[in-house]
Amino acid sequence: MSAENKKIVGRWFTEFWGNPWNPAVVDELAAPDIRFEYSMHAPRRGREDVKKFATEFRAAFPDLNFWGTADLIADGEYVVGQWEGGGTHTGKAFSDLPIGSLPEGSGKKIRFTGTSVLRVKNGLITEELGIDDGVTVLKQLGLIPKA
Repeated sequence: MSAENKKIVGRWFTEFWGNPWNPAVVDELAAPDIRFEYSMHAPRRGREDVKKFATEFRAAFPDLNFWGTADLIADGEYVVGQWEGGGTHTGKAFSDLPIGSLPEGSGKKIRFTGTSVLRVKNGLITEELGIDDGVTVLKQLGLIPKA
């Protein structure tokens, strides 16, 4: 089970978080009621909400890309991955942040790291919970002062 779950999450990381992204992967690999939460963004529930998040994030950061920095670790239903990612805000205005917002095309660059824990049941991702370096992002975007 762990090996198959790693394969599913590996595909998700490539097609959902990679660039270019494949919106159809949400319907293929996510459970209808997927729970999707990261510290930098509002919690999401369900396939449509996750697709909406990804579409808006990528409209603001068209070159957005994430990649793994270590092998996936799996135990039963859970798969853990470490990643790095980033992009440049050259697109639409973006406000799905814990504080502040960005006007259209600010040109600000982000690069940050995180860890995601995904739960896979019956071949579908039911949860993606992540901890990201949100303070770094908010500093890079100029929404909080640099120390």
